[in-house]
Amino acid sequence: MEHSIQEVARLTGTTSRTLRHYAQIGLLEPHRIGHNGYRYYNTENLIRLQRILLLRELGLGLPQIAQILASQAHEATALETHLALLREEQDRISRQITAVQHTIISLQGSVKLMAQNMFDGFDHTIHQEEVEERWGKDAYARSDTWWRRLGDEGQTSMKERLKELNARWIQAAHDPSVTPDSLPAQDLAQRHVGWLTSVPGTPAADPAVDTAGYIIGLAQMYVADERFAANYGGVKGAKFVRDALTHYVASLK
Repeated sequence: MEHSIQEVARLTGTTSRTLRHYAQIGLLEPHRIGHNGYRYYNTENLIRLQRILLLRELGLGLPQIAQILASQAHEATALETHLALLREEQDRISRQITAVQHTIISLQGSVKLMAQNMFDGFDHTIHQEEVEERWGKDAYARSDTWWRRLGDEGQTSMKERLKELNARWIQAAHDPSVTPDSLPAQDLAQRHVGWLTSVPGTPAADPAVDTAGYIIGLAQMYVADERFAANYGGVKGAKFVRDALTHYVASLK
């Protein structure tokens, strides 16, 4: 199937002038030029154009793109490379979005938060820099000392406790008969707050901290930060947890 230069420009969001320029520099020749002078592009041309536009989006200049296209003759392999680059860019943008969301929540007055998944891996020190930046070195030191004193058995028990709690949250969030303000959800919220207050170094465990404000801020972060949301099966589950915790905190006043 062929497409005219006008159709290609419309489909790709580029211009006929740009397509003609690509032809002039040997980057993208049309499949054929009609008797009327119109340029026509086939599927192979469109695939090559997709690669060109992808590389342009990644910030490469036309000379560099020409070199890459010349060195990568196999289209599928080349597109797999482009896809990997796009995923890296997606990850970078995702981290930027999370950072901005953190800033917004902070500006709205929420308490600084500790990453809930601090104890997910065997090496819990991977979160040391983040915790110290958010809460200070003393907070991390207290949590670290507590965690090490648990020993292997205690650490395993804590991980299983959190894993089981998260699984119950996911189950509740996907149960049409359970609402955030229902008794089952509020029972989970009570357990959740109990878990938070049991970890030394967190604001919830500090009597001098506004625990209600901390819980609400943390609940908002569950939705805003994809790392938190993943613990509850995604954004839908995180919103359910947020609403349940918010209702629970309000009921304590």
